[in-house]
Amino acid sequence: MKLKPLDFRSDTVTKPSPAMRMAMAEAEVGDDVLEGDPTLMKLEAIVAEQLGMEAGLWVPTGSMGNLIALMLHLSRGDRFFAPAAAHVLSAELGTAAWLAGGMPVALDWAGGQGRPSPAQIQRLCAPTPGLFALRSQLLCLENTHNAAGGAVTPLDEHVELVKEAKQQQLLVHLDGARLWNAAVALSCTERELAAGVDTAQVCLSKGLGAPMGSVLCGAKPAMREARRLRKMLGGGVRQGGVMGAAGLVALSQKDALAADHLHARELADGLRRLGLAAMPPETNIVLVPSPDPAATTRMLAEQGVLAWPFDRHVRFVTHRDVGGDEVADALARIGPRVASWLSPPPP
Repeated sequence: MKLKPLDFRSDTVTKPSPAMRMAMAEAEVGDDVLEGDPTLMKLEAIVAEQLGMEAGLWVPTGSMGNLIALMLHLSRGDRFFAPAAAHVLSAELGTAAWLAGGMPVALDWAGGQGRPSPAQIQRLCAPTPGLFALRSQLLCLENTHNAAGGAVTPLDEHVELVKEAKQQQLLVHLDGARLWNAAVALSCTERELAAGVDTAQVCLSKGLGAPMGSVLCGAKPAMREARRLRKMLGGGVRQGGVMGAAGLVALSQKDALAADHLHARELADGLRRLGLAAMPPETNIVLVPSPDPAATTRMLAEQGVLAWPFDRHVRFVTHRDVGGDEVADALARIGPRVASWLSPPPP
């Protein structure tokens, strides 16, 4: 008998809930490129208010939101900083350089898992004489940091990083694709975690469960230009309220993220009991070292457990469609194959 798949590849694999599908079907819509879509406008205003910003812009993807922010902030050849392995550096196909024209500089995680330190920023922004020097323009932060295992930037450290960036006359963009998870983990608000930044992008299609969409937020003049850039990139939407309605329902589901974090801890604890060196998760991402991540994920797939090869690790992401029963089932399926995980067969 074929085992039911247990999908831990990402929190993007969730299916819209019945309430979300009903809201999408009944959404009030308009042409967002012409007079505007009322449901998208409502969503944009709510998210902007939650982040403490003047305005928002719905975009189809978080990558587009990040790219638009970089296009707003950078001129061709400007240098920008981001934590090593940040999404804008490693998972957006080089658009930061290709389309935004920025020169990326990866910052070591001197401040902790997934984050730089203020001292790094101060040192890198020290004046360099001569016309050959790059102009430092922007700091990109990522909270939570995906490649660091969903690591959270604590509120006080966020404040210090933004303060140092401003002292160095840098603009700040926050890739907050999973900022909702960070706020739940820290028992604070998204507004507090976005304080002081010039732009922030938050995703509705990850833990919150919308089928697509992110919102880029910032000052009103910046968002007017962002709307133009979205159109330039082919992101002009028409009756986008169908997706906006899903986003509004998704926002009502933020409290459920605490359960995802609990399930991630249960999964990590269970994997450690099986002898695997699973990293203790701060949010909903569990990284487990593997000598051959691709072979390990193939082995897991044979057991109906879907995970993702991630650098030298296998990544599991908990979400609203995998609960405690699915975590227990996954551990039961993995247990007999731990030897294959630790010593995969040669290709």
